Amino acid sequence: MKKDERTVLQKVVLQTIGHEKRQPVMIPLFTILLSLLLGIVVIALLGKNPFLAYYNLLQGSGLAPKASYAGHKGMLTDFTSFLNALTPMLLAALAVLIALKAGMFNIGVSGQMLAAAFVSTVLIGYSGLPAVLAKPLVILIGFVVGALTGGLVGFLRHRFNINEVVSTIMCNYIVQYIVSFFINVFFVDPVSRQSKNVGQAARLTLVDVAVGDYKMDIPLGILLAAVGVAATAFLLGKTTLGFEIKAVGSSSKAAEYAGIRVGRTRVLAMMLSGGAAGLAGVTYYLGYFSSIQPRVLASTGYDAIAVALLGNSSPVGIVFSSFLITVISKGSTYMSSTAGVQAEMASAITGLILLISACGVYVKEKVNRWKENE
Repeated sequence: MKKDERTVLQKVVLQTIGHEKRQPVMIPLFTILLSLLLGIVVIALLGKNPFLAYYNLLQGSGLAPKASYAGHKGMLTDFTSFLNALTPMLLAALAVLIALKAGMFNIGVSGQMLAAAFVSTVLIGYSGLPAVLAKPLVILIGFVVGALTGGLVGFLRHRFNINEVVSTIMCNYIVQYIVSFFINVFFVDPVSRQSKNVGQAARLTLVDVAVGDYKMDIPLGILLAAVGVAATAFLLGKTTLGFEIKAVGSSSKAAEYAGIRVGRTRVLAMMLSGGAAGLAGVTYYLGYFSSIQPRVLASTGYDAIAVALLGNSSPVGIVFSSFLITVISKGSTYMSSTAGVQAEMASAITGLILLISACGVYVKEKVNRWKENE
C-alpha cells in the first residue's frame, strides 16, 4: 500500500499504536474501546440508551453517584463494596499471570481458591481465635494450601509430563466434590444449605463498620492485593527466579541449554501461582463472602484468565483490566434495575472485550505491516 493510498483510519491507528514501546499499553486500550463501541451498538439495537447504561455501571460500582441511597449507604459504601469484589479478581489474575510467564496455563485457579478457603475456614474460621491471630493465619494457610495444590500440578507436569490444562481441570472437579462432601456432612447450615458462616474475627472484610453516617464493608484484602501486584512485578522484573520463569516460558529448550533447571522452575512457578490463587480464595470466601456454596466453583478463577490476557500479562496491566471487568460485573445489577438492560448484557460486553482482546496479536502484526509499507 502506497503512502498516498493509506486511509485516514490507518493514519490514526499508526499515530496512536504504531510505536512499538506504546503497543503493550495502546493495543489493549484500542481493543477495549472497540469492544465498548460494539456494546453501544448492541444496547442501542435493544432500544435502550447505551450511554445511560454505561453510566449505570459506574453508579453500581460506586464510581458515580446514584439518584438515591438506602439508609446508612452512599457512594462511598458502594465503592468499598466494589473494592471488596475487586480484591479476589486481582489476586486470581496474578495467579494466572505467573503461570503464563512460565509457559503454563493454570485453569485450576477456581479449585485452588476453593481448597485454600475450605482449609482456612475449617482450621481458623470456626476456631474462635481472636482477630489478631485469626486474620494472619487465614492468609498464611490460604497461601500454603494454594501453593501445595498448584505445586502438585507443576510436579505432575515435571515428573510425568501431564499437561497442566488436563490436571488442573481434574483437580477442580476433585476439590469441588471433596469440599462439597465435607460441607454437606459436617459443616452445612440447615437454612442456607451452604457452609456455616465463619467468625467475624477470621474474615478479611470488616462488615458494617460505622464511618460517620455510613455503615460500610472495609476490605482488608485490598492491601494484600496491592502487595501482591508489587511483589509479582519485583519477582518477574528484578529476581533471578523471575528471569528463569520468563526464560522457561519463552523457550524451555533454550532455558535448559543455558543451565536453568526447567522442571524445578515450573514447579516453583506453579506453587507461586497456586499461592496467589489461595490468597484470592480466602479474600473471596472469607472476605467478600463468609461461607462456601457446595458444588459450585467461583467464576472468578475463570474470569481471571481473560483478565490476565487483557492486561497483556503484565502486573500493572491486570490492575486496570481487573478494574474494568469488575466495574462491568459489579454494576450490572444496578444497570438492569435502572436502565432496563438485562444484567446478562454486562456479561455480553465482557465477552466482547475478551474476544476482541484475543485479536491483539493480529492487530499488532497488521500495524507493523502498515509501518513496513510506508
